[in-house]
Amino acid sequence: MTIVVIGGGWAGCAAALTARRQGARVLLLERTDMLLGTGLVGGIFRNNGRFTATEEMIALGAGELFRIMDKCSLHRGVNFPGHSHASLYNVVLIEPMVRRYLQEAGVEVHLATRITDVEIEGKAIRAVLGKSGKEQQVRFEADAFVEATGTAGPPPQCNRHGNGCAMCILRCHSFGGRVSIAAKIGIQELSARTGSRLGAMSGSCKLIKASLSTSLVQELNSKGLVIVPLPHHLRSEEKLRLKACQQYSLEEFQKSLILLDTGHAKLMTPFFPLEILRQIPGFENARYGDPYSGGLGNSIRFIGISPRDDTLKVEGIDNLFCAGEKAGILVGHTEAICTGSLAGFNATRIAKGESPLILPDSIAVGYAIRFAREQMNQPEGLSKRYTFSGSILFEAMKSRGLYATDPREIRQKVKILGLTGVLGGPRSGPAH
Repeated sequence: MTIVVIGGGWAGCAAALTARRQGARVLLLERTDMLLGTGLVGGIFRNNGRFTATEEMIALGAGELFRIMDKCSLHRGVNFPGHSHASLYNVVLIEPMVRRYLQEAGVEVHLATRITDVEIEGKAIRAVLGKSGKEQQVRFEADAFVEATGTAGPPPQCNRHGNGCAMCILRCHSFGGRVSIAAKIGIQELSARTGSRLGAMSGSCKLIKASLSTSLVQELNSKGLVIVPLPHHLRSEEKLRLKACQQYSLEEFQKSLILLDTGHAKLMTPFFPLEILRQIPGFENARYGDPYSGGLGNSIRFIGISPRDDTLKVEGIDNLFCAGEKAGILVGHTEAICTGSLAGFNATRIAKGESPLILPDSIAVGYAIRFAREQMNQPEGLSKRYTFSGSILFEAMKSRGLYATDPREIRQKVKILGLTGVLGGPRSGPAH
């Protein structure tokens, strides 16, 4: 059987691995010249309920990518406003590690391959079509497909709903903008709302470390965290409301500049005018690494979410699954890996003629998948964000007793459910 995964971010990489572990031939198609998508500039994991979800996925047999993150961590156990026991991976080094692991696992990685059209046969996808590089036409047939293309871009979306193209890591101008496979089929997709706007703005920027003062860099390198209080006239409540990641929309992020060390200096705000930033001690020479126009704006996300069930199958198509932000207003790398792992697993189940798996809502991952779907079907649900690390999902996790930080306790719960290693398959093994 052949599984095609469209989109090589964290969700797509996870889907490719679980599908491969089930014995499928897996083709991972990525529009740009690098994997991980926004994971190339993210870097935060294991904070708050993401710790629980991470350990659940390891127990379920889909922990390889988290082990790579752990190996690539610059800091562990970092506490910053509203967040406990965070780990920060090095965004500069992680992509080659992930790519090598996928290739060694037998995943066929096709970079600079942009899918733009679909062939339908009845209620199933027969093949996807596009271009490899600038000229070569490509066509990929498969038994089942996973769409993990994300919800950010192309530039007209950022122009229409944001502050214009901020020249982010997605590099739409270089490799072509995102194309939604579900929309190409004619499926009516969903979009998040932020007040009267569609979508939401990415919530952080990257500053080049070398452009900051020596004292800031030293503190960042040693602690993983720097908090710089802002004068009252430089605070902006409006920017917090724009953020895709509402778990960081706390008063502390309005009153201070919060930097995290992910190889670059991760600035926890959607954007900050450069001429004002350079007036703050230590930031006199500050320069943005991502997005390049981080003084003006950031990418717009959560436009083009697929309607799906709790197996992550897209409604109306028999052999298409979705993962990452395509599967809901789910914020974060951990959330992407969780949905990607299940989508890849279930794509192979469908291809084999077997029933897809629904993870029980007695574990955090299963609960999050159901919770996000149910919430988005409510009129007000598209104005909210869902993440293990904060906001309403984390609060619901805690109220249901799903938040745990003892790996042994988490493994035992998965074992009692009879799900230990279920996503791994016979080819699973430790990351290296």
